[in-house]
Amino acid sequence: MSSVEKITSYFKKNKAISWVLAFQLFRLILLPFMGLMPQDAYYHLYGQNLSLSYFDHPGMIGYILRIFTDTFGQTVFVVKFADFVITSATILSFYKLASYFLSKTKQQRALLLFASTIFVSILSFNSTPDVPLLLFWTLSLICLYKAIFEEKKWYWVLGGVAMGLAFNSKYTAILLQFGLLAFLIFSNKYRKLLLLPWVWISIIISVAVTFPVWYWNYQNEFASFAFQSSARTSSISKFEISPKNFFGAIGHQLFLLLPILFLVIITFTYKYIKRALLKFKIPQAKTLFLLAFFVPTFVGFFALTPIYWVKLNWMMPSYITGIIIAGMFINKKLLKLQLIFSIVFHVLFSLQILFYLVPIKSDDTWVGWKELAIETEDLQEKYPNTFVFSDDNYKTAACLNFFMDDKVYAQNIIGLPALHFDYLGDDLSTLKGKNALFIDSDKRFKNKNKLGEINPLLTKYFKNVTELEPIIIKVNGKEQRKFWIFYCTDYQPKK
Repeated sequence: MSSVEKITSYFKKNKAISWVLAFQLFRLILLPFMGLMPQDAYYHLYGQNLSLSYFDHPGMIGYILRIFTDTFGQTVFVVKFADFVITSATILSFYKLASYFLSKTKQQRALLLFASTIFVSILSFNSTPDVPLLLFWTLSLICLYKAIFEEKKWYWVLGGVAMGLAFNSKYTAILLQFGLLAFLIFSNKYRKLLLLPWVWISIIISVAVTFPVWYWNYQNEFASFAFQSSARTSSISKFEISPKNFFGAIGHQLFLLLPILFLVIITFTYKYIKRALLKFKIPQAKTLFLLAFFVPTFVGFFALTPIYWVKLNWMMPSYITGIIIAGMFINKKLLKLQLIFSIVFHVLFSLQILFYLVPIKSDDTWVGWKELAIETEDLQEKYPNTFVFSDDNYKTAACLNFFMDDKVYAQNIIGLPALHFDYLGDDLSTLKGKNALFIDSDKRFKNKNKLGEINPLLTKYFKNVTELEPIIIKVNGKEQRKFWIFYCTDYQPKK
């Protein structure tokens, strides 16, 4: 039998693998057509300003983007390709992890469930801390499985490293240590490991690996930890019931997982919780291991949805073991139905990417940023010796920084908190007396008119402010985005 015949025979016997490769090929083909997302630009900015950690998140995604862009060049495709490569590694790691819990047939079903979801597509196309988080989360579970169930002690060390790298990707990874301890506490067979040093060595190593994040926070008055916790804790403590938040979270999960998988996950979650609370039955050790890294994240965040807006990506780490459990229950008929949903959603998704059929009334879009950079550079030629800044947290400033040679500033120019822009080390006093172009996005874009009013903060920091004609961006021949432009003279930074 020739090599081609062997490969053909393999894929005929492993149709799920063929489908997964088809999904990945589809994503790879779509990559060049994806424009820059604000998140791509912002975390690319991380990588271009290397630091032990950053204000919003730890720096892993920034480091990855820096490696890829230094190696292959600073292009939108390379940024997207970095996300694609890391997410592909997560898919492979998931397949390996699933092999420890499922038969060959169910393992491949779980793999297809995982790889066909919308959330994997989002991770493949959009730079966020979740991209490396899910890879290191999965690698952590592989190491911990081998340490616990195969009694390979060195995997405690590797597990500690992986858990630390997961935390260096996103703070959500603290739930890995929580899940590990929860599993050991509730497992009759493996509870004895708590009395041995290896568990604690693993946790100590994980903390040691996270030292850069802690040290950066120590140097900066724990600004990142405070940012991620204080406002959210305050909002949760108000305990205001909001059906909109609850049903919004359900809508997000239906979209990310697709309906069949989401319903299967809800069903087995209810089943296991009911058994534990009403019958005091704890699942067998391997299932308990999977649940220990699923329940705290999935159920924990879902429990907050009636009183807090839980972002769509917060539950993503729970999908790793959650989908493996789903693979135990889902049958061939439901899998086919899930696949149909996935194909339909991905076709619609690709049409939106290629033809921008539905305008997105938000700055969270991939269209218009490069065109805005070109228009802004033209304006700088008309108004020479001006610096550029914007006021929308990070989106416009980050995207323009990606495409323009000159530095673009954020809202710290006018005294507002500006996320990690506040920590780039810019001496704003060097801009004193200079003129500027202020760019403000009209997210709703109902007409081509000027804004007709001046932000009071601009007049506080500049001698004169004049509104110019707005920049209108066309996409596929249609006017889709609008930016208000203000010419500001004689900048006076406040001490």
